[in-house]
Amino acid sequence: MRIALLLIPLFLPWAAPAPARRILDRCAPVPALWTLTVSALLLAAGTVAALGTLALTGLLAIPAFAALGELVHPLHTPSARLVLPLAALATGLLTLAALALVRTVLRQAAGLRTARCEAGRRPPAGDLCVVDSPRPDAYALPGRPHRIVVTTAMLRSLDAREREALFAHERAHNAGGHHYFLAAAELAAHCHPALRPVREAIRLAAERAADEAAATAVGDRRLIARAIARAALATHTADTSRPAMTPAATSGPVPRRVAALLSPAARAPRGASWVTALLAACALLSCTTAATGAISVHQDIEIAQGDAAGH
Repeated sequence: MRIALLLIPLFLPWAAPAPARRILDRCAPVPALWTLTVSALLLAAGTVAALGTLALTGLLAIPAFAALGELVHPLHTPSARLVLPLAALATGLLTLAALALVRTVLRQAAGLRTARCEAGRRPPAGDLCVVDSPRPDAYALPGRPHRIVVTTAMLRSLDAREREALFAHERAHNAGGHHYFLAAAELAAHCHPALRPVREAIRLAAERAADEAAATAVGDRRLIARAIARAALATHTADTSRPAMTPAATSGPVPRRVAALLSPAARAPRGASWVTALLAACALLSCTTAATGAISVHQDIEIAQGDAAGH
């Protein structure tokens, strides 16, 4: 029964991509962004907890580790033919995920340092930093202080009003702290492969949230849509070197975002529906079953240690 409980959080993330892809059609961008991110983190936490508990159960079935854990009775587990292979697989998956995550963190941190050093060599105009480059690009650079980095090639690609619209979009990213959501999405995607489509949905939700905030700030939805479309066309063939964790107006499925800005339905998005409830249910069930399985294993460990306390 305990093993079955621990397997549930490993399968539940596969149910998340379908509702995650539809949630933006049913919910406003900011609530959708929060729902997607929190759900992804809970599903990732359930996965890690389940794998960790499975790995621990297998380790304590080995006499040397049982002695380290001061177990005076064998740990109550199903057949070793089932537990040990599952524990070995769980340990391998956790190790691979940890190594991939560390590699990503180091790469992204190096990219952010490079971007900030490059931006720091130019005198900023407020929060705007213009980089002399033949590659059209613009993005929100997190840190203290926040910066909007734009290349001279991008400035030449847009007219004055479109530039202001683009800057409003990037300022919305910084004001909304969207880099935190992108980092959480990256973390979740490294914990379970089924959460990679959810990561893409989170990135789209962050862009849609910035689109709507920029449209409110500028007061012209068509202008925001035009600026995003022209900026995306300018960067379509450009080899951008910005870090992947920096949000940018040209990220994600731009035609879908432009259509949302130009659609009357974008002004009054439909209320949350079954997709939100399904995603939340998957996340809560994942954490609940993982926690229940972990508590059950902890109780078995205490029972196996019980006589030691009596002696």
